Amino acid sequence: MPDSRPAPRAEDRAERAAHAACARLARSHYENFPVRGPLLRSAERRDLAAVYAFCRTTDDLGDEAEGDRGVLLAQWRLKLEEALVGRPDAGQPVLVALARTARERGLEADLFFRIVEANRRDQEVSWYSDREALLEYCRHSATPVGRMVLGVAGARGADLTAFSDATCIGLQLANFWQDLAGDHRRGRCYLPLEDCDRHGVDPEVELARTSASPALRSLVAEEVSWAREHLARGWPLAERLPVRWRPLVRAFTRGGWAICDAIAALDHDTLTRRPSLSARARRRLLLSEYARAWRTVVPAPTVA
Repeated sequence: MPDSRPAPRAEDRAERAAHAACARLARSHYENFPVRGPLLRSAERRDLAAVYAFCRTTDDLGDEAEGDRGVLLAQWRLKLEEALVGRPDAGQPVLVALARTARERGLEADLFFRIVEANRRDQEVSWYSDREALLEYCRHSATPVGRMVLGVAGARGADLTAFSDATCIGLQLANFWQDLAGDHRRGRCYLPLEDCDRHGVDPEVELARTSASPALRSLVAEEVSWAREHLARGWPLAERLPVRWRPLVRAFTRGGWAICDAIAALDHDTLTRRPSLSARARRRLLLSEYARAWRTVVPAPTVA
């Protein structure tokens, strides 16, 4: 009997191929935190991978691309604008997939533009005067990601957004303190200058060393506590989400907390060695959260 189903449109085939490319990108990159979850619906995993691929590609343009990164980011933003109004470049599978995800999930275009803007600022801004200035940067580099994830989860509400923002800022701060040496090599410092002055730290001198001074360790210890405060503030987010999302969200937070623990285990010296989580440790975090996914309330992490 002949198959009466309509053949897939070329547009549909292109979108499926683009999403498959995003999934491969998500699987191929090392991250401290998981980006996929087996309990999620297939469409949710698909769209989460598209969001991740966009953020990863944009960050790579800002951190690793050869040539004038400011120009490359400006060109990327133009292509993003075209994609979000329904005209994605067929040669940019990440944007093809993202356009579909943004359309179907009702994601605001500003979320994506903020990510590009954060990377543009990285090309021009090397220092942040105080914590508020750094938080303003995080409102471009970090909180949009959490709001994208909420959109994929179909979760709405000011309380959820506040919890998500706190979680994402905590994760971003933990990443900053984890990667002080690498950021210094890229010509950047995210330690607020006001905090540096209070601890008697000259970041231009201190970050060029191969090991941290007692003053820098004291400063980093304070900044790690600041990251933990945000992670703790955002912890209730998971219990307000569907069961299938709880393990992934809690594992994200525990991953950030574990990075803070790893920094503390090095006596807050991240110049000598960059603290990280092994693949085994990341799997253990995720599996432990899947084992208790059914629990609405799970105690927040504590200082190791």
